[in-house]
Amino acid sequence: MITGKGDISGWLVRRSPWPLWLGLAAVLGAMAGHVARATPDGGMDNAIVVRAAHAWLAGGSPYDDPHFLYLPSAVLAAAPQALLPPIALRVLVPTAVTACLVGGWACALRMHGVPLRSRFAVLGLTGLSAAFAPFGHLILLGNWTVTAVLALPLALLLASRGRWVAAGAVLGAALALKPLLAPLALLFLFAGRWRALGVLVLVPAAASGACALLLPDPAAFFTRTLPFLLSGHDAFVRLYEASPVAVLPRLGMPPLPAQALALAGCAAGVACARLRWRSADPGPLRLAETAAGLMLSAFLVSRPSYDHYLLVVVPLLLAGLPYADSAARRPWFWLALVPQIPGLMWPYLELPRRRAFKDAFTLCTLAATVFSQPVRRLRTRPVQGRSGGSGAAAPKDDHVYTG
Repeated sequence: MITGKGDISGWLVRRSPWPLWLGLAAVLGAMAGHVARATPDGGMDNAIVVRAAHAWLAGGSPYDDPHFLYLPSAVLAAAPQALLPPIALRVLVPTAVTACLVGGWACALRMHGVPLRSRFAVLGLTGLSAAFAPFGHLILLGNWTVTAVLALPLALLLASRGRWVAAGAVLGAALALKPLLAPLALLFLFAGRWRALGVLVLVPAAASGACALLLPDPAAFFTRTLPFLLSGHDAFVRLYEASPVAVLPRLGMPPLPAQALALAGCAAGVACARLRWRSADPGPLRLAETAAGLMLSAFLVSRPSYDHYLLVVVPLLLAGLPYADSAARRPWFWLALVPQIPGLMWPYLELPRRRAFKDAFTLCTLAATVFSQPVRRLRTRPVQGRSGGSGAAAPKDDHVYTG
């Protein structure tokens, strides 16, 4: 990490004054408090999971609700919420979601070697909460995507310290709650961590298999949920999907060409992620950008693909800002976030049901930025080597100033 006097990173990683922390606490407290007052059931998406748990406790099938898109293990995980009174849920759910978002940011910072008491720690999280609309949307909805927002940087933090099996266990537990991070299995394949990959697969498989035996229809996830996902949901949900597969047909493109284009983008993203991993440069950016590339590749073709899915990758990439060659230092990264500024109204996109067009722009621009990172490195590395007078690339300072 470059921390000299001529670079902003030196100022960012120094210890933050306490008034900045008060401002951050006020922002997070206001967001969680507003949701607690506005949502009597802890958020619309969390309520879907809680209703599924209620149905199971009453002897029914949680998959009677077509919008319950989780594995059977999520039913058992949601059962404690079904036993709580609504007054407790309306306070605990936004508080827990906010805590997970803070924990994910902290893990991303530590993976990049940034001190938790630094200016960047407090300013970065303040910016995410106040200036990135999906942050507030996730707290409002109470969506279980927040488990992936916490699990991904935690797993990468463990992997960066050589604890790949523990990283696989963390991702496996997250998959048992919501199978959003499944593309990360490719990261373990790239790294050749077969034992850790086995743990990643075994944990959700065992949890879901055991919980499915407690349901009246053990195979309902495969007979009801998967067909619902593959068919593209219902007309209402489709309006909020941000993947090109859903957005391009709304712009007039036939579905088959839209799917082909999205699949081509996904394949290119996986190839770029593989190339990024093979670059094998020192420092945490290799892990972060490879993982982000895999997730963005999946979001281009996944059904569903909502705006709050962006929180899985954006904090992870933003935490690498102090590194001079990170994706967060590129102007396209910041341009991608412009449509997500809260309260900014765009002509013809004012209606909530047209928000998916803004989300698709952010998703595709972020994907292009991350996918181009390995190509950009290959192009600039020979120049760095010649500038040093030899064939080797100039060494980089990956140490963090903590003064």
